[in-house]
Amino acid sequence: MNFELSEEQRMIANAARDIAKDFPPEYWREKEENGEFAEEFFKAISDAGFMGIVIPEEYGGGGYGMTELLIAMEELAANGCGMAGVWYMVLTEVFGALTIVRHGTEEHKEKYLPKIAKGEMEFCMALTEPDAGTNTLAIRTTAVKDGDEWVINGNKIFISGADRAKGMLIIARTTPREKAEKKTHGISLFLADLPNDAVKVNPIPKHGINYSKTCEVSFNNLRLPENALIPPLDGGWYHLLDTLNPERMSFTTAAIGISRLAISKAVEYSKQRKVFADPIGSYQGLQFPLAEAYATLECAELMNFKAATLFDQGAHYREVGAAANMAKAVAVEAGIKAVYWAMQTFGGYGYAKEYDVERWWREINLIRLAPVTQQMALNFIAEHILGMPKSYRT
Repeated sequence: MNFELSEEQRMIANAARDIAKDFPPEYWREKEENGEFAEEFFKAISDAGFMGIVIPEEYGGGGYGMTELLIAMEELAANGCGMAGVWYMVLTEVFGALTIVRHGTEEHKEKYLPKIAKGEMEFCMALTEPDAGTNTLAIRTTAVKDGDEWVINGNKIFISGADRAKGMLIIARTTPREKAEKKTHGISLFLADLPNDAVKVNPIPKHGINYSKTCEVSFNNLRLPENALIPPLDGGWYHLLDTLNPERMSFTTAAIGISRLAISKAVEYSKQRKVFADPIGSYQGLQFPLAEAYATLECAELMNFKAATLFDQGAHYREVGAAANMAKAVAVEAGIKAVYWAMQTFGGYGYAKEYDVERWWREINLIRLAPVTQQMALNFIAEHILGMPKSYRT
């Protein structure tokens, strides 16, 4: 095992840190409070080539893998951007670029990848439904063939970036569940161009991350050309897992990056703030929980890079999923502890917006719920790694 970054990986990390300097916490505080998309940030990461990290060079990208994408994400998050350092890249580069690179047709690659790499096309993924959250196999959105077109109908929820995206990855049933050969059969993936009058988008007011909108989406006889299908027909479930595992790794990276940022600010403040003549950073009541969280986060980072390495090497989706789920389960618990104690370090100021830690607290708590709950990550570990009986039905 080699724990050293390559020269190219160090360059990516350094470039991410340089970008983050131009978008400090106060920038994101303003964007969050005003509910504004960070246009300047999106342009900066696009100009730096970050939106094309996983895109092959022949389509205008960098030709790197998931490992390099995680490096860029973590450094952006940890050096001032918080969740935003991961969020924008997940929506377009994981849901759009990575899915198309690994499973799209040559026509899909030529159409979408150069635009994504240049930052000219934002993407989103329409997966979650009101009655089918974690249980993706229960989705009700349908795609029915009508001549040489697909007609899509259904409702999706919590679709981030749908208000701005020019491209959408849609997950739909092409064979009804009751007629499918097995429960994972009958799900297909489609690529759609937006905006489209048949796609209605309604933003949902939410607790945090308001520099990006999360939306309800409805499809009312959305017609797509035959070649909008990412093959194979009815066999999209396993391709979808190839998107969900990187999404999981990305959110783990967000937990690590947010926590690194919160801890660094807490440590800085603890050296300056004195009570009874001593800096509060000298109190073991603050030292121990922050140190323990940091140590655990370092371990989670190693497991997350293992997941990325397995993914880049083409390992089986279940082997990748095992590492990704373990990394997330550990990173989230450590991250919540890290940001909690960072807030405690600031005392009353931790509750004040001007110190930003309250925003990171809201961001880290999302990762308990998305893209998979802690409980479902633990279910995966118990069933697929420990070999215990399945604890739920699909």
